[in-house]
Amino acid sequence: MLVCVSHQDLSTMERENHTSASEFILLGLSSRPERQELIFGLFLVMYMVGAAGNLLIILAIGSDSHLHTPMYLFLSNLSLVDFCFISATVPKMLVNIQMRTQTISYSGCLTQIYFCVLLANMDNFLLTAMAYDRYVAICHPLHYSTMMSPRICALMLGSSWLIANFHSLLHTLLMARLEFCASNVIPYFFCDLVPLLQLSCSNTQLNQLMILLVGGLIVLIPFLGILFSYIHIVSAVLKVPSVRGKQKAFSTCGSHLTVVILFYGTITGVYLSPSSSHSAETDSLASVMYMVVTPTLNPFIYCLRNKDMKGALRKLLILKAST
Repeated sequence: MLVCVSHQDLSTMERENHTSASEFILLGLSSRPERQELIFGLFLVMYMVGAAGNLLIILAIGSDSHLHTPMYLFLSNLSLVDFCFISATVPKMLVNIQMRTQTISYSGCLTQIYFCVLLANMDNFLLTAMAYDRYVAICHPLHYSTMMSPRICALMLGSSWLIANFHSLLHTLLMARLEFCASNVIPYFFCDLVPLLQLSCSNTQLNQLMILLVGGLIVLIPFLGILFSYIHIVSAVLKVPSVRGKQKAFSTCGSHLTVVILFYGTITGVYLSPSSSHSAETDSLASVMYMVVTPTLNPFIYCLRNKDMKGALRKLLILKAST
């Protein structure tokens, strides 16, 4: 007996055998059960410290009118982004450890990708804005009020959020068109672009091209802006006759540059290197550095060593205690 199968029936059968994953498995940082409690405690402490530190910075800047300047405007936005950064991934990991599960839904995975790309871009742009603000303050102090006017600051922030949203939406939509029909195991503690692309059974050339081209430009242009700013800052500081003034300026630059190197180094290693050179352990460690450690340390590096911020935090705590 001959059985005739139409082209439409064949397409239906192919789709049934080519289904996409409805959820993914996040392996986390260690597969050993005895280490889960240690990881839970460590990340819970880092999350609480990072969240409290960043929220205190936002409240202190908002409550002190003396800190309503461009530099502290960028600092408050950086603290907001860092708070959202650690909140996008760490709570889900803590819940998974507590519930003894490793799954995340497909929609939840895409949501994490959207916010991780968005917030990483904003960190990138805010680091550049802060470097430019210091460049203008040190190299062009007489024109600071003009070059860093409220209109220009609002334009810088608005364009940063717009570009960051466009970039994250681009990668999320490109990822949503892919199908995952084989393994659904991600060797990270959150959903990220690179490991998901490696799991896809669709053609990922367009995704990889967008990561290298668009992502490369979004990382490279701000990085060159930071480099340009600090070359001029160092040149100006070297002309300062006071040794103490030089040490203070270089100390501030050193702290900022440490975070810049840490942020750009991990981002470049994870996203802008060939997929064949990726190691799951190395990428996972790098992701912890820029997703958790750096946002937790930023309040201490940028704000708590600042006399004005210390004064604003002291006033805020006294006010809260009195009420």
